[in-house]
Amino acid sequence: MHTLTALLFDDFETLDLFGPIEMFGCLPEHYRLQFASLSGGIIHSKHGVAMQTIAVTELAYQTDIVLMVGGMGTRQQINHRPFLQVLTTLVEHADWALSVCTGSALLAKAGVLDGKRATSNKLSWQWVITQSDKVDWVEQARWVVDGKFYTSSGVSAGMDMALGFIADRHDIETAHQIANYTEYRWQENSDIDDFYHG
Repeated sequence: MHTLTALLFDDFETLDLFGPIEMFGCLPEHYRLQFASLSGGIIHSKHGVAMQTIAVTELAYQTDIVLMVGGMGTRQQINHRPFLQVLTTLVEHADWALSVCTGSALLAKAGVLDGKRATSNKLSWQWVITQSDKVDWVEQARWVVDGKFYTSSGVSAGMDMALGFIADRHDIETAHQIANYTEYRWQENSDIDDFYHG
């Protein structure tokens, strides 16, 4: 059983969270899901979805997988040192770190992506890459894997990445079964990026 901890903040992008959670949630025998924030309590997505979260200091289970979502709220967190320190600690102790959209900007700013290949949202690309010049930013990719880091591009790419992660940890048939169950057309080749216009 692996514990996935999603680290949330106000104004996160709704699908950044719920897309991957839908995929991981299809394997309850393998993944335990917990939702955290700096101080716990209710966190609201950009679209007003209210999420009950646990304070990071009170998490019931050791985090094996960190899920770092993105969204407009990243602009408030990017210079919020306590948030970045918590993120760094979670990532350092986890086996894997996954990011969706501008979540990779937070990983980069925290310094945990130094020397790693990573991607992010095309619409926020210029802002994201200014957060660190120590990251090997890959603009044309649906998602990028480097060691324990899985970073995905814009919003819905998080679902492709989650299925890619599941395929890597389990097998491709399991990922296909989940895609079929959710009636999701999985872009299973991480190099094919329909939203790159270079």
